[in-house]
Amino acid sequence: MKSLTGLCFRLLPISPMNRFLDAFRALVLGAAASGCMIAAAQVPAPPEIAARSYLLLDVTANQILAQKDIDSPVEPASLTKLMSAYIVFDALRAKKITLTQTMPVSQRAWKMPGSRMFIDPKMQVPVEDLIKGLIVQSGNDATVALAEGVGGTVEHFVELMNAQAKALGMKNTTYKNPEGLTAPGHTTTARDLSILATRLVRDFPEEAKYYAIKKYRYPGTPSTNDTNRNLLLFRDPTVDGLKTGHTEAAGYCMIATAKRDFPNLTGGRRLLSIVLGTSGETVRANESQKLLNWGYTAYDAVRLFDAGQPAATPAVWKGKANTLKLGRPEAIVVAVPAGTANKIKTQVARPDPLVAPFTKYQPVGSLKVTLDDQPLADVPLVALEGVEQAGVLGRAWDAVRLWIK
Repeated sequence: MKSLTGLCFRLLPISPMNRFLDAFRALVLGAAASGCMIAAAQVPAPPEIAARSYLLLDVTANQILAQKDIDSPVEPASLTKLMSAYIVFDALRAKKITLTQTMPVSQRAWKMPGSRMFIDPKMQVPVEDLIKGLIVQSGNDATVALAEGVGGTVEHFVELMNAQAKALGMKNTTYKNPEGLTAPGHTTTARDLSILATRLVRDFPEEAKYYAIKKYRYPGTPSTNDTNRNLLLFRDPTVDGLKTGHTEAAGYCMIATAKRDFPNLTGGRRLLSIVLGTSGETVRANESQKLLNWGYTAYDAVRLFDAGQPAATPAVWKGKANTLKLGRPEAIVVAVPAGTANKIKTQVARPDPLVAPFTKYQPVGSLKVTLDDQPLADVPLVALEGVEQAGVLGRAWDAVRLWIK
């Protein structure tokens, strides 16, 4: 699609001395684990949220809409199990395990305190049931059984968790166990949790379905232990996850995600809320719902460019092609304060000159979105197609032209 009527679009070349810094910034911002764009212009005031820290993320636009103390260290409680699930899902994708294979229940798993699936050493439990026990029942016993089955030992599994956290860019997270019971140094932040939750949904869309299950129990276990603690699954039909947690030190915590239909957005618009350290089960659900509803009404989602559509096509030097298509493989969407879509402006910031070669999806500059001359979003751009280096004569000719220029 074309740019919205009323949007200002122009190229903003960057001096050669800033070329490296701009490319690095684009690379960092382009990674999903690196963080999120922050809406900074005419920001609507969020509602009062009764939590130690909170964050509301527009996943579709990759923008933080509301936040409080998102880099303060907190105990994650059972939100830890999001990373445990990530490691298990990754093992499934790599075919190291299968959903139908069974795993033993060790004495260590059986004796785990806290929330449980109520499995015991006499059982051989299928992986898929252990996953449901981990997610729906938040079973510490199921989590340890999976950790031992995937990692060999709980301790090695925790090493895998910490390595994955580092790979995702979760800079302020350290795991000491897979289930989330209080342990010295077992901490994370709201920002890091938003990175993990977003990547979990994006990297494993099929497995994310488990987080929408309202009721589950394994045969032979108590029927009273069958209900997902995410109350929003029962209140809001657009909510399809994600996880709750509670310990004495952490308080009552929740990560909730919803997907609602939105004009001009194929596949809907997804928001994700994180509330940490609330005073009760009902409170965490109410505050999460409050954040989600506010986000959908206070901000509009504007699609600037379709998936694969160039946001700019600048000239390229010393290449087999004369131009370079800059854009995103997915649609470029920004979240704007409601009613302000016709006031936003866009600029493309890029190195100048652009000298081949370029590989497909190589970071090259960014699309800067402003509202009333204040920054609203900074969308990293990539090369939509590769451009090979020209032959000797072509490079020599362009070298002369650049010298004259």
